[in-house]
Amino acid sequence: MADYAKLMEVGREAVCAAAIVTNQVQNALDEVRSLTKDDKSPVTVADYAAQAIVGKILRERLGDVVLVGEEDSAFLRDEDNTVFLDATLAAVREVWPDADRDALLDAVDVGAGDTKHSHFWTLDPVDGTKGFLRDQQYAIALGYIEGDTPTVGVMGCPNLPVNMSEPLDVPDAHGCLYAAIKGMGVYEAPCDDPTGEMIRITRLDHIEGDPISVCASVEKAHSNVSDTDRVLEYIEKKYGVEVGEPVRLDSQAKYAVVARGQADAYLRLPTRPGYVERIWDHAAGCCIACESGAFVTDIFGNVLEFSHGRGLEKNRGVICAPPRVHGRIIEAIEALGIRPV
Repeated sequence: MADYAKLMEVGREAVCAAAIVTNQVQNALDEVRSLTKDDKSPVTVADYAAQAIVGKILRERLGDVVLVGEEDSAFLRDEDNTVFLDATLAAVREVWPDADRDALLDAVDVGAGDTKHSHFWTLDPVDGTKGFLRDQQYAIALGYIEGDTPTVGVMGCPNLPVNMSEPLDVPDAHGCLYAAIKGMGVYEAPCDDPTGEMIRITRLDHIEGDPISVCASVEKAHSNVSDTDRVLEYIEKKYGVEVGEPVRLDSQAKYAVVARGQADAYLRLPTRPGYVERIWDHAAGCCIACESGAFVTDIFGNVLEFSHGRGLEKNRGVICAPPRVHGRIIEAIEALGIRPV
């Protein structure tokens, strides 16, 4: 049986170290852009740097791990992309001072594992590209999957304030980290201190009559906004529930915002035919939200299945919400005939 406490401890160490590196890149956006002559290059550098750090720490602390990451080293090994390799190397040296090119590339490729195992890690090194490039919210999301279920989730949100009254468009000095083990609850800690106190958080179910607030991206490309509006309108009319202003932020951090009770729902409704969600986009967040008491399913009410490769092939869309709200969202989707095309 897996030592889940150790897995969570090592995952937390890896994510905290990656957060230091990605924040260093985020704080130098213009400098990285000037080096690479590419406006989106900072997130590319941060992606590779974070995956290298996570891969290195998992391998050193846990031995022969299987990590399914979003990246592999092919791009960095291309001689045309040497400037990206050097920028990534400079970033990782923030926490790995003696790193060299070969060690960096090998560490990135720890994440080149496949899903044909009974248990493995999956990583989104920088989730929330647009938020990262705006110097706002993003997440480092690391999940441990057994069978078809995430059993450990660690998510670093380096710019997310612990105080829910603070603005989300201003980077926080410490950020938040959320960690969960299936069946053992979810914990909150500073994102910049892997030894900081972990506090168990709980959220109450939505109280009848209270307004419903949903998470929304800062920009409107990640979900079918018109269908989301229809769902909320249905619930508002049928149950007389006021719909509050959306909580706007990018990335998988939305799962954490629901888990801690800052919002009541996170919806990813299908935006185009045949689109399949990636496992690394949801594994950590799914574990964390479920351990807070929320339900996480697809738009049909089916649990998310993480055992079909790199995609959630058996699911369409994602609904994350506490039980009462979740049930009403599923009811609205059914009543309105919202289905993938």
